[in-house]
Amino acid sequence: MKVFTPWTLSFAILMTAPSSRPPTQADAEMSAAASRFLASLRPEQRSQAQLRLDDRERTNWHFVPRSRKGLLFKSMSPEQRQLAERLVATGLSRRGHDTALTIIGLETVLAETDGPMRDPELYYLTIFGDPGARQPWGWRFEGHHLSLNFTSPVTAVPAVTPSFFGSNPNERRQEGAVVQRVLAPEEDLARELVKSLDAGQRKVALLSSRAPADILNGPGRTLTSPEGIGYAQLGELQQALLVRLIKVYLDRYRADVAAEEWGRIERAGLATIRFAWSGGLEPRQGHYYRIQGRSFVLEYDNTQNDANHVHTVWRDAERDFGVDLLREHYLESHRDAGK
Repeated sequence: MKVFTPWTLSFAILMTAPSSRPPTQADAEMSAAASRFLASLRPEQRSQAQLRLDDRERTNWHFVPRSRKGLLFKSMSPEQRQLAERLVATGLSRRGHDTALTIIGLETVLAETDGPMRDPELYYLTIFGDPGARQPWGWRFEGHHLSLNFTSPVTAVPAVTPSFFGSNPNERRQEGAVVQRVLAPEEDLARELVKSLDAGQRKVALLSSRAPADILNGPGRTLTSPEGIGYAQLGELQQALLVRLIKVYLDRYRADVAAEEWGRIERAGLATIRFAWSGGLEPRQGHYYRIQGRSFVLEYDNTQNDANHVHTVWRDAERDFGVDLLREHYLESHRDAGK
């Protein structure tokens, strides 16, 4: 049996004819926004912003402040930046977009203590492939505490993992009052769930009294194995809490993507989902949790800076960088070519 990798798949796809099926609404909106952005660039800017779909940079994701391939927001004109921001908005829900903007804005707060390495303009936009060719393509928006990766097979809802949202500080106070909590539902719903567990359930769900120092499913990591308490071991209200928590992550993205991803989770079986917690149960105590199903994992860690520095990630063994979607497109293209 032939083994497909992102690189062999991408190369094969680039050699196939454009799809005869109409693009999805998601692809139509994203490709139009990406094409307008690319058309606004000077040749030297476009050579930075646009890479091949099979370029290895596509899987070189991270959430730390570092140089990346792509076009830096700082180097864009106001008009170009507006077009870039419109593309980013096509991939996210209103809440997800607002959250991303808030995370970027926190770089100004961090710059007061960390210096110029914290800069809300040190974010990169990268286009992989040709968004106007009716072929699979992708794009990435990335910088400190954000990594948004989209892969569109044109005729199906885009893949959106790996997906990373982080926040530092997550909670801000002025004169003793909380004025901002960026990733609040990710923390509050999970804590409500774990504190609702009875003694027997906690023995299964709690992995350790000490939380890991960071997420375990970060860049370059093989996905963890499911641990903790199973969905079927939860009461009805606890199951509802777990579903709400999962949808907090999915609903960062546009509605058609969120609906498709939830449908995939349901089809795989809610009984396959497990919830695990490590660390303290109270606010400002270092804590960690993981929700894992047949192919996906949602992970949260809040241990740094006195448990006021959150990292969250959504990974998918089948959908990271659109691997299974690209495989399906490749096989379908070859079936159509044989007719």
